[in-house]
Amino acid sequence: MQKTDGMNYAPTGKPNPVCKKGEFRFAAIGLDHGHIFGMCNGLMEAGADLAAVYDPDPAKVAAFVAAYPNVRVAASEAALLEDSSLQLIASASVPSDRGPLGLRVMAHGKDFFADKPPFTCLDDLQLARRAVAETARKYAVYYSERVHVEAAVHASQLIHAGAIGRVLSVIGFGPHRLNAATRPDWFWDKARYGGIICDIGCHQIEQFLYWTKAKSATLLHSKVANYGGLHPAFEDYGDATFVTDTGATHFMRVDWYTPSGLGAWGDGRTFITGTDGFIELRKYVDIGRDAEGDHVYLVNGEGESHVCVRGKVGFPFFGELILDCLNRTEVAMTQEHAFWAIELALEAQAKAIRVG
Repeated sequence: MQKTDGMNYAPTGKPNPVCKKGEFRFAAIGLDHGHIFGMCNGLMEAGADLAAVYDPDPAKVAAFVAAYPNVRVAASEAALLEDSSLQLIASASVPSDRGPLGLRVMAHGKDFFADKPPFTCLDDLQLARRAVAETARKYAVYYSERVHVEAAVHASQLIHAGAIGRVLSVIGFGPHRLNAATRPDWFWDKARYGGIICDIGCHQIEQFLYWTKAKSATLLHSKVANYGGLHPAFEDYGDATFVTDTGATHFMRVDWYTPSGLGAWGDGRTFITGTDGFIELRKYVDIGRDAEGDHVYLVNGEGESHVCVRGKVGFPFFGELILDCLNRTEVAMTQEHAFWAIELALEAQAKAIRVG
C-alpha cells in the first residue's frame, strides 16, 4: 500500500464478512478520487460483492478494473441506478457532484456511500436531508481518518471503555502532501472541492463529535489561507475551534505542507484529553521510529502504555454499514452524525477569516 499520496491511500484489512456471498451487492460510480479504492476494499473485506463500475473516463475505469478484475463495466450511470440487484452505490466523484448523485441514487431506491466531503454547500446538504426523509434511504459518508485507521478505531474502543474518563478536549492535525503536478483541475477550484476545511477538515470535526458524544457544538473561530500562492481560489491552510454542549473543546488544523522527506503523505496526529487520562494517536508514521503507523499512546491512572495496533484491530465500520443497510439500523454511524459533521465543516468554511 502506497503512503506517499493521500489521494490514493487505500487501506486493506483482514476479511471479516458479515453477510453471505451475493447477499449485499454494490457498484461504484465516480472514480475521481482514489478513496474509492479504500471504500471498495472495506466493503469487500466485510463480505459485499463489488458488481459493477461506471465512470465516463475510460482511463479511470481501466485502472479500477486492473484492481478489481471481476468487476463489470456498465455502459452508463442509468444502467446501474436501474439495476434492482444492487443495494448500494459507492462514489468518490468530484466533491461538488456527490450531493446531486446521492439524490439520484436514493430516488432509485438504493443507499449511497459518499467519499468525504459529502457536500460542498449547505443547499446540497439540505436537499439530501429531505431526500433521506422521503426515501428512507441512507446517505453514508466515508470519514476515513476515523473509520479506516486502526489507531483511531482502537482509541474509540478505549474511550468507550472509560479508559480516560469523559473527553474534555480533542486536538487534531491533518497535514497532507500536495503533489501538485498530479492533481486534476477540479482540485484547485474551490467551488468544486469546497475549501480546505470542508474538504479535509470535516475528518477532524467528525472524530471530535464522535469521541465527545456531543449533542450540539458551536463554532468559535476559523481561518484559511493560501500561503503558497498556487491558484488564487485554492486554500492550503485551515484551522477551526469548537465547543460542545458538554463543554468539550476542539482545535483542528489542516494543511498541504507535508515535506517531501516524510515517508507518509501526512503526519496525522490526534490528542484526546479526558478527566482520567489522555491518548495520543500517530496515525500514519511514528517519525524517526517506525515508518508505519497506527501507534496509540495512553496515559491514565494505571500508568503509561504504547501499542502499535496495525493489523490487530480491523475496520468494523464496513461490516456495520452493510448490516445497517440490510437491517435498516444505525450502528456504523447515525445519519444525523454524518450530516452534522459536514454541516459544521461548511459553517467553519463559510465563516473563516482569510489570512496570509
